[in-house]
Amino acid sequence: MTKLASEASDIAMMRRCVALAQTAGSRGEYPFAAVIGRRGEFISESINMVRNEGDVTRHAEMLAISSAQKKMRSTSLHECTIYSTIEPCAMCSYAIRESRIGRVIFGLRSPVMGGDSRWNILTDAGLSSALAEVFGPPPEILAGCLHLEVQKVFQQRNPLIWKFMKARKIFVDGTGDSTGALNANTRAGLRPRLANWARVSVFDRLWRG
Repeated sequence: MTKLASEASDIAMMRRCVALAQTAGSRGEYPFAAVIGRRGEFISESINMVRNEGDVTRHAEMLAISSAQKKMRSTSLHECTIYSTIEPCAMCSYAIRESRIGRVIFGLRSPVMGGDSRWNILTDAGLSSALAEVFGPPPEILAGCLHLEVQKVFQQRNPLIWKFMKARKIFVDGTGDSTGALNANTRAGLRPRLANWARVSVFDRLWRG
């Protein structure tokens, strides 16, 4: 896929994520949503289901990852990109790392709860260097994608709470702050591709299968 096509695909997937977030209000949830794609192909999606199911682990990213693994019949999502309205939290970021998702794109950063802004999980190279059989290299990260659209969805859902979130800087736009170019180099070349093959074909079959 060319760079231009990849960018167009990312925008389309992120728009799908924002549209999905807009539906969360009808189910009594706040507009947290996640979409997973692979090379421009839609794989899975989910909204937050914490309130509906009374379970704090039912974050949109966790549900989308679980659905993608079932659909692809693999615990490894190394060729996939996850799109989220908000920067994944520490819990979701660890799931992203263990499922080896290759790219993470989101609208608003979360300096209070984010798995990159607050906790060094998404960009922690130590995970992959210490347990190369389990963890792939840190994913590419693109923050601020469609951040104005994401802000609008949150504002429409509850203007008062959105003002509170903005005042406390719980969510910020994060534009111009991306580790994508830095981490892209860790995935180029033959050695990383062989490492991914070994994880999926050897370790996953022996340990996770």
